[in-house]
This record gives sequence, C-alpha cells and structure tokens, in this order.
Amino acid sequence: MRVNNRKSWGGRSAKPARPDAKRTNGKSSKKVSTLDPELFIKKAVHTREITYSPSRKIADLPVDSKLIENLTKKGYSLPTEIQDKTLEAILSGRDLLGIAQTGTGKTGAFLIPLVNRLLGSGPAFQILVVVPTRELAVQVEAEFKSITKNLNLYSACFIGGTSVHKDVQTLRRPSHVIIGTPGRLLDLASQKVLDFRHFKGLVLDEFDRLLDMGFLKDIQHIIRAMTNRRQTVLFSATEEKSQKKVIEEILHDPVHVRVSTGNVTADRIDQDVIRVKEGENKFQVLLSMMEDASFQKVLIFAETKHWVKKVCRKLQQAGIAADEIHSNKSQNYRLKALNDFRSGKTRVLIATDVAARGLDITEVSHVINFQQPRNFDSYIHRIGRTGRAAKAGKARTFID
Repeated sequence: MRVNNRKSWGGRSAKPARPDAKRTNGKSSKKVSTLDPELFIKKAVHTREITYSPSRKIADLPVDSKLIENLTKKGYSLPTEIQDKTLEAILSGRDLLGIAQTGTGKTGAFLIPLVNRLLGSGPAFQILVVVPTRELAVQVEAEFKSITKNLNLYSACFIGGTSVHKDVQTLRRPSHVIIGTPGRLLDLASQKVLDFRHFKGLVLDEFDRLLDMGFLKDIQHIIRAMTNRRQTVLFSATEEKSQKKVIEEILHDPVHVRVSTGNVTADRIDQDVIRVKEGENKFQVLLSMMEDASFQKVLIFAETKHWVKKVCRKLQQAGIAADEIHSNKSQNYRLKALNDFRSGKTRVLIATDVAARGLDITEVSHVINFQQPRNFDSYIHRIGRTGRAAKAGKARTFID
C-alpha cells in the first residue's frame, strides 16, 4: 500500500477505483460488550496538576510571524505538549505518528506546521485531512480558517449529509487543504471531480478509528490513489496493537510522539458503574440521576440510533432539555444540536459514537454510557469529552 514517491508537491489526474463506502443503518449488528465492568471504575486522582512547561512560547515558534499573530489573537500563548514535540518533525516533512489524550490540542499540532508549509504557495489541493465523523471535519475546517485569517489559504470540507452538487461546484476552485470523511471523498473521486494524485500531504485524524475494519478499505483506496504523497501524519488519543502492521505500511521512517500511553484514561475523571438490579427500571435510574443539580451538562452515549432516540424521547417527556445526534439526522440538525449543547441551551445530548471523537465541547460535567461500550478504546474516547482543560469530570457506565 505504501507509495514512497518523494517528488515535489505536484501531480495530475488519477482515476481511483470506487470502493464500497461504509454504509450503516440504525439497527446494525452491534456486538454486545464483553468488557470487564471493573475497567469502568477508577476514582479521580486528586493530586496537584502536573502542567507541561514548554521551553518556548507561541511567539517563539519557528513559523511565519503572520501565523503567530493569528494564534496569539486566538488567545494561545504556549504550545501544548503534543504541539511542542511534533512541530519540527512536521515542518521538516517527516512522517509522524502522534498519540495524546483528548483535549490536548492535536488539531493545532498538525495544522500549525502544515499551514506554515503552505504559506506562499498557490491553491493546488496539497493536503488531504481525513476524519471519521462529519462533526470533526467541520470542527477541523473551522480551526483551519481561524488560524489562516488573512493568509490567503483556502480550504473545503466534504462530508455526508450535504449537497453533492454543491461539493462539485466547490471543487471548481482549488483549495490548499481538503477535509472530509472517507465516504464522501470517495464519492467525489468516483465522479472524477476529486483527484487524489493532486495531494502531497495526508493527515489521518483519529487514525485508530479510520484504520479499523469499518473504514480500512476506504482508507487503503485513498492512499493507493495518492501516488504523489510525500508526507503522512497520524494522530489519535488511542492506538490499537492490531493496527501496527498497516501503520508501518502507511508511514515511511516516521517520528513517534506519545505524550500519553494511548490506553489509559485521564486521572482527573471520576469513573464508576451504575448497576441496574433485576426488575429495576433503567430509565427511572437515569431520571433520578438527572435530579442531582451537579449533572449540569451531560453527554449520554448509546450503542444504536434506536436507543439514542428512545433515551432522548424519555428525557424530553420528563421535562429535561435534551437532544440527539446520530447519522440519521441531517447535518444541519446535528450541528445545531451540538451548538445548543455547547451553549447550554440543551442540558443533555444523547449520541452514538459520532460524538465520541475529537469534538471540542467544554464544561461537560458528566459522560454517561447508557449501555456498555463495545471496546475499551471507545470508552476512552467517550469519557474524554469530560475532564478537559485540566478540569474534573465524571463518567458513569450502566451495567445491566
């Protein structure tokens, strides 16, 4: 799968074969979790926060002064650990694998150096950023636009649930960076309006999800078509040992940066289980929890769209401001639901794993797994929505 073509950043038309894009429905064959419930129990460690102290400030980074100006206007003064330790490698064009817990600035870690490399170049579809969810794609593009203000760099975002015709029109204008989900990117490639050979840089954000069996074939098709690929960057909060071989095929002589182990949960999150007794009404247990005033901003995960809808309806009937996001909802609906939750208009958001990865939602007081997650990596990403920015959080998992 690896194409070690290290030519200059340029290329012309390719005709990648159309793979079978990932398709799911609401009542899919979700496997029952076999995880030991003890994995979901861990008391928060109330110790003095150990803060990473970089040896330099944002103003001292070896990047363009206009980019630094935009970063400081956003309120950034110090790079995070993952940003500090990956900057030079990405700036120099090295392949890189980065592991860091959620909420540690991974998006900035790849955008800052890549943006710097793009400065002064014409828009020619140079970097492709692939993410597993629509919401994360929108968030990455928003971050790109905020740090490239007045820098004459252009981006486009292509995701499911939006107009394909509009995407085709958008592609008539070249962009420096394309951000998208695998299915939509491959749809556009099959229509011969998106040419993967134009791209010289590839970023797989939340790569552990993109390289699992659901997306792997799509990613392999994309990579094979990127015959002018010169740099590949992988970022996630977790890594799967089973993916080691495929990662080795994708990356060439990579730099490895791990600022977390990739398989432990944050110490500042208080984790426990809620055991539902035989004959006990699970919804009533949930409603009783919601009566506690400390449950201020609650993210609830369920395993299927059917259960997301059911939990949301029950909460709404009880007079609780709740909303839902899953793949059956339109993209506009999902974005509005997220924004309402971020702003506090909605107290509870119920979701499938589309909300587990990469989303920047601050001040989440509790994450509740209404059903046990299928694997521990999913659990890590879910509870990573709370306890962010050095603040405490709580995670609760129902055990039937």
